[in-house]
Order: sequence, then C-alpha cells, then structure tokens
Amino acid sequence: MSLQSLALIENWPVPTAAAGVVRADGTVLGTHGPVDHRFPLASVTKPLAAYAALVAYEEGAIELDEPAGPPGSTVRHLLAHTSGLAFDEHRVTASPGQRRLYSNAGFEQLGDHLAKATEIPFAEYLRQAVLDPLGMTSTTLEGTNSPAKDGVSTVEDLLRFAAELQAPRLLDPRTVAEAMTVQYPGTKGVLPGYGHQNPNDWGLGFEIRDSKSPHWTGSSSSARTFGHFGQSGTFLWIDPVAGVGCVALTDRAFGQWAVEAWPPFTDAVLAELSERRLSER
Repeated sequence: MSLQSLALIENWPVPTAAAGVVRADGTVLGTHGPVDHRFPLASVTKPLAAYAALVAYEEGAIELDEPAGPPGSTVRHLLAHTSGLAFDEHRVTASPGQRRLYSNAGFEQLGDHLAKATEIPFAEYLRQAVLDPLGMTSTTLEGTNSPAKDGVSTVEDLLRFAAELQAPRLLDPRTVAEAMTVQYPGTKGVLPGYGHQNPNDWGLGFEIRDSKSPHWTGSSSSARTFGHFGQSGTFLWIDPVAGVGCVALTDRAFGQWAVEAWPPFTDAVLAELSERRLSER
C-alpha cells in the first residue's frame, strides 16, 4: 500500500521530483515519482562519504581520533564539522573543536586522508565499501569526485542506504550509534540555509535534529531524527522513533521553496504513518 502523502511532491515548484519511505527491514512503504531518475545529491553525498569512512575505521585503516586535516584536527573533527576549516576554502578559521563550521573543504580533506590510508582513490573506496555491497548500482561520484558534494543517485538507491542506516549490515550497530550521537556537545554554529543554531548538534557525518528551530524536517519529527539535506534540493532523514527513513530528490536548487515545502511534507508523511499504525492495531 502506497503513502498518499508522498504525492505532495507534485505541488513542489520543481521540474522533477521523486520520494520514498522505507523501514529498517528494507520494506518500501511507498514511493512517488521517477525513483530510478539520477539526481545530483549535493551535500547528501556527505552521509555516504561518512559511511565509507566508518567502514575504513572498522577495517582498521584509520582511527577516528588520529590526526587529519589542519593542525590539531582529527578524523572525528572532520566528520563532525569541527576541524576549523572554512565552508568552501581550505583555510583555517577556528581551532579544532571550538565551533561547528560546516565545511565542504573538511570532507574533501577527509576523502584525501582516506585515500592515502587505504591506497585507493576515494570514489573507488566508496564504491567497494558502501555502494556495491548495498546494491546501489546507480550511485556514483562525478565531476571532481568531491566527497562533499559530487554524488549522483536515485531514490531507489538511497532507500537502500536509508534501510542500512536503520539496521546496519555493513557496520557494527555500535559504530552507527556513535555516528548518530552528538559530537562535541554544546557547540554553536550555522546550519546552512537556516541560520545560527545553539547548539548546532552533529554526529559523525550526519546532522542531528534535536531541538533545532527552524529546521528542514517537520515539527513532528523526533529529536532523534538524523540525516542531511543538499543544495540541489535533496534530503534524506531517518526518524528512529517513527521507525522509517525518507528520501526526496529534486532538480531545483534549495531555496525558500524548500524551506516552505519540506517541513509540512515530512509532517504529512509521519501523520499518515501514525494513522496507519493505529488502524492496524
């Protein structure tokens, strides 16, 4: 049975959109739109890159607290956007661990560090460690192969990843739990598109909703919700309380349209799921 709420993407002012919802066991509860269409992910690439880094950690290729990035920074700092690197420049603007400076440059240095440690180009390591094992055959890094922003994927593929995040097969569940735990609690910072947040909570490559306001998820999203959105008009969230993950991909750059459209969409999805659970009792 499909989810009627997913049809709300038809009202979004975008040329193309697709969306889907999946449970931890991989059951797809509903989809809408061309789920096999390949969309640029922009920063939704980062969770995939983070997962690859966590695989490298479990394989013993890297340690989370080993030096990486600018002086004093570690792999953990890079994953948690606390390395001190600027947004899009390989320039240090703060001491590691002091501020939550969302940084594409940080993820690019993470990718370089991983490539050196494994002696495998990052895009190839990502494919071997994450994409192929999950059957994400339509997902690639393109352009400059930036771990921060150059992913291209489909809703079908990302639903596989969303199921993995809820019930890990590639990683020890304890590693995934650590990735969804706030790193450097109490750190202030800017959530791109939504302004200053105090605190601006983040895990290891995944943004954690907690009490952020305003936010791109819904007003009914649990505080434990985690995920990422991208400037190409894309998002992926997992709500552990609701027991589902949701993916929405578009081909229009993030802007005011998304600020207005995404939260009510998420609230409608969660409300429909709640109603369905009640009716099934």
